[in-house]
Amino acid sequence: MWLEKSVFYQFYPLGMCGAPKENDGIEVARIKRVEAWIPQLKKLNVDAVYFSPVFESDRHGYDTRDYRKIDCRLGSNRDFADVCKKIKKENIKIVLDGVFNHTGRGFWAFCDVLKNRENSPYKDWFYIDFGKNSCFNDGFYYEGWEGHYELVKLNLKNDEVCKYIFDSIQMWVDEFDIDGLRLDVAYCIDEDFLRKIRSFCYSLKPDFILIGEILFGDYKRIVNASMLHSCTNYECYKGLYSSFNDLNLFEISYSLNRLFAADTGIYKGEHMLIFADNHDVIRAASVLKDKKHLRLLYGLMFAMPGIPCIYYGSEWGIEGTKENGSDYALRPEIQKPEFNELSESIAKFAKIHKQEKALLYAPYKAVLLTNRQLVFEREYEGERIWVAINIDSNPYYADFTNAGVKGDAQDLLNGGDVSLLSGIELAPYSIYYWKFK
Repeated sequence: MWLEKSVFYQFYPLGMCGAPKENDGIEVARIKRVEAWIPQLKKLNVDAVYFSPVFESDRHGYDTRDYRKIDCRLGSNRDFADVCKKIKKENIKIVLDGVFNHTGRGFWAFCDVLKNRENSPYKDWFYIDFGKNSCFNDGFYYEGWEGHYELVKLNLKNDEVCKYIFDSIQMWVDEFDIDGLRLDVAYCIDEDFLRKIRSFCYSLKPDFILIGEILFGDYKRIVNASMLHSCTNYECYKGLYSSFNDLNLFEISYSLNRLFAADTGIYKGEHMLIFADNHDVIRAASVLKDKKHLRLLYGLMFAMPGIPCIYYGSEWGIEGTKENGSDYALRPEIQKPEFNELSESIAKFAKIHKQEKALLYAPYKAVLLTNRQLVFEREYEGERIWVAINIDSNPYYADFTNAGVKGDAQDLLNGGDVSLLSGIELAPYSIYYWKFK
C-alpha cells in the first residue's frame, strides 16, 4: 500500500495562510498560497500532504460549520480544487482532516436545533437533553468533546449523520480527488462508525487510507483490518524529544523495542505516523534543550519504524510554543518556505528512508546502547542497515567486536565504505546510516 512507503507533510492552512482567527465571512483565496510550496515538497521528497481542517468553521477548523464548503477565509471549493489538482500533478497524495466526532456550534444542523428545539429534524444528530441547560444558556444540555462545549458531539450511531458524512466524503473525492483521511480524536469515535467508514471509503477507492489520532491506550483496538490503517505514534513522539533532553537514549530504545521488536513487539509490522511536532505540540526546535540535537532527532525519526511526517516550517527549524493555553503560536502564518542546511538533511533522510526496504519494513533491534549513544539494526529480506547516533558533545568509540559484523558497509549519508569489523569512532553530535554489503 502507498501509505507505508510515503513521507508526509502537514499543513495547518488557517494558520499558515494567515486567516483571521474568527470566521469573518469574507471569502479570500488564501489557500492558493500552498501552490508556492509545491517545489518545497518535491525537494523534501514528500509523497503525501496532510491538510489540517479546511472546511467552513467557527474559528480554528475543528469546530466545523459545513463539511461541504471550504472555509471562506481560505477561498472557495474551486480554489481548493485547483490547489489539489496541482499537488496531484506532482504525484503527491492528499489526505484531509476528518473531524467527525464533533462540530462547531455554528454547524447548520445544530443551529436548527437551537432554533426549533424538540421540533428540529436534527435533534437526534446530537446527544441532547431538553430537561437541562448548557453553559451557553441554550435551554437544553448537549454533550461536548471532553468538556469543550464549543465542540458539539455528533451522534455517529445515527444513520442520517453517517449518510451526511459519507456523502461529504464522496464529494471530497469527486471534487478534490483526495486519497485518505486523518480522523481527529479517533480514540473516542464509535467503533461501529469506524467499521462503516472503512467499508465506505474502500468502495470509493481501494487504496483510500484512514489514519487515526490516538494519544494513548492499545492502538490495535481501532487499527486493524476492519477499522483504521494507521494511527499517530505519540509514545515514540514523546520518547524522541525527551531522550535527547534527558540524554537518555534508553527511553526511545525501550519504546521502539516494546513496539517493533521482531519477536516481542506488540505492533511489529504496523506502520504508524511518526513526527517530531505537529499543530498540537511544541515545535521540536523549541522543545529541545540543545539545538545541535535537532538534525539528529530527524535522522533518528526517519530511520525508526513508521511513516515520517514533517510539520510545515519545522524543516528549517522554526520555533513555537503554547502561549497562555493557546495553540496559535504553533500554527503561524508563513509567507513562503525556506530551505537551509537542516532542510537538506531532512531531504536526504527522506530519500534514503524511501529507497531502503529495511527502513520501510524491518523490525527494530538494538545493537549497542548507552545513555548518549545508540546503534540499532533494521534487517529485511537480506537487506541489513545499522543506524548509529551519538548525542554527546564528545566522540565515542563504538566497539562491535562481539556484534557479529561481517564485511564492509556503505555509508548512506556521507558516501563511501566503512569497516565495522571491530568498531568505529562516532563523532560528536553525529548520525550514520550504514548498509551492509
